[in-house]
Amino acid sequence: MEKLDIIEKLATIFRTVFKKESLIITEDLTANDVEGWDSLTHMLLIAEIENVFSIKFKLKELNKMKNVGDMVAIISSKL
Repeated sequence: MEKLDIIEKLATIFRTVFKKESLIITEDLTANDVEGWDSLTHMLLIAEIENVFSIKFKLKELNKMKNVGDMVAIISSKL
């Protein structure tokens, strides 16, 4: 799966989890950039990503995710 395809799927997931249709996803996006991105929504987001992509993140991978770009790289490595 191409990087852009992953970002498109992530955009849909982010918009659903955060209930914001206008949310723009970039590789530099972090939790600090999204209103309402707290520990609970983070867990919901990760669960939905694992579901949609049929993958499972390891704890060390979750700790490495500093922005959406890191997330895309890890997802890509699992597909």
